[in-house]
Amino acid sequence: MSQARNHGVDHRPVGPFRNRVAGAGASARRRAVAAQLSVGTPVLPVLVVALVVSADLAGGAGMVWLPLLVAGPALAATTNGPRGVLSVGFLAAALGVALGIRDGVPGRELIAVLSALVAVTLASGLASALRGRRERVLAAVRSVAETAQHALLRPVPSTVGPFQVAVRYSAAAAEARIGGDLYALIPTPHGVRLIVGDVRGKGLPAVGTAALVLGVFREAAHDEADLLAVVDRIERSLARNLGHDDFVTAVVAGYPRAGHLEVVNCGHNPPLLVSASGSISAVEPAHPAPPLGLRALTGHTPALQVLPFADGDQLLLYTDGVTEARDGGRAFYPLAEGLERHVSHEPSHTLGALHDELLAHVGGRLHDDAALLLIRKPAARLAEAESSGAGALGPGPAAPAPVSEAKCCP
Repeated sequence: MSQARNHGVDHRPVGPFRNRVAGAGASARRRAVAAQLSVGTPVLPVLVVALVVSADLAGGAGMVWLPLLVAGPALAATTNGPRGVLSVGFLAAALGVALGIRDGVPGRELIAVLSALVAVTLASGLASALRGRRERVLAAVRSVAETAQHALLRPVPSTVGPFQVAVRYSAAAAEARIGGDLYALIPTPHGVRLIVGDVRGKGLPAVGTAALVLGVFREAAHDEADLLAVVDRIERSLARNLGHDDFVTAVVAGYPRAGHLEVVNCGHNPPLLVSASGSISAVEPAHPAPPLGLRALTGHTPALQVLPFADGDQLLLYTDGVTEARDGGRAFYPLAEGLERHVSHEPSHTLGALHDELLAHVGGRLHDDAALLLIRKPAARLAEAESSGAGALGPGPAAPAPVSEAKCCP
C-alpha cells in the first residue's frame, strides 16, 4: 500500500479495503483472546460441579451429594494452575452453602462439608503449583537436551557429496530426546565418510562416550587417508577412556572413489545394501571384529570390505534399537521386509515410512534408542541437474526431477 501511494495510484478503494482488513483483524484478535481464555478455563472441573449440583437438585438428597463437590477442585489440580483450582473451589463452596440451606442440612454437618472442601481446595492448589514448577523444570531440561543433541548429532543435509541422505533418530528417553546411539556423515579430502554406532548402556555416561567417538571420528576422517586408520584412532581413544565393561559397536564407511564403497564393521548390525534393481542383501563382515574398545581383549583386528556401489544403489545403516523392537506378541520388527516395502528414490520418504511403521509395530513408544541412516547414489545426470539447475539443461527431453534440498533431521 505504501508503494501504491508513492506511485500516485488512486486511493479510493483503499478505505473500504482497510475497513475490511480492520474488521478481520479485530475478529482475529477476539478469537485469540477467546482461545487464551479457554486454555485457562477449568471446563471439566466446572462440569463436574454442575453435575453434582444437578443431581442434588433433582434428588434433593442433601448430604448424599454435597461431599462430592470436592471432586471439582481435585480435578482442577491436574489440568489448571492455582488460580483455576481456587476458582473452582470457591464456586463449589458457594454452591454447597446454597444447596445446604435449600435442603435443610444441619449447620454442623454443613460446616464439616465446607471445611473438607476448603482443605481439598488448598491442597489441590499447592499440588497444582508444584506440578507447574516441575513442568517448567522439565521444559528447561528438554531445551538443554535438544541443544546438546544438535551439538552432538548435527543435522545432516539432504545431499552430501554425491549422495542423497536421510536420517531418523529416536531416543528411548523421550523426555531427554538424546541417547547413546550415534551417527555422522561428513565430506572429507578422502571422500564422504560416515559412522553409525551404538554405545553400551544408557544415560549420561552413554552420551559422553558417543560424544567422544564422534569427536575422534570427525577429526580422524579428515586426517587419515586409510579408513582402517580412522577406526584405529577411535579404538585407541576408547581404550584410554572407557572402563573394562564398556564398548561401542559401529560401522564406519567411506566412498573414496566412484563406484567403490569401503565398509569396516566393528561388532555392529550388518548394513543393508539395496541395489538399483531393488534387491536387498545384508553386508555381513568377511572377518568379524570385536566392538570398539574391546580389541585388546580379543586380539582380532577389523578388516576392510570394498563393495561395488553404482548409480541407484542405497545403503541403510541402523542400530539394534530398530531390529530388536518388539510388538505386543514379542515379535521383532522385520527391517529388511519393511525396507523392501517402502524403498523409493527419495531416502527421506523411505525412512519416514520405515520410522512410522516401526513406531506402529511397538505401539508408539520405543524402549531403546533407534537410529537409521540411508544414503543413495543418484545417477550422474541427476546430480548434474541438481548442481547446475534445470534452466542450464536447455531445450530437449525433460530432465529428471531435482533432489529436494529440504533438510532431514532426527
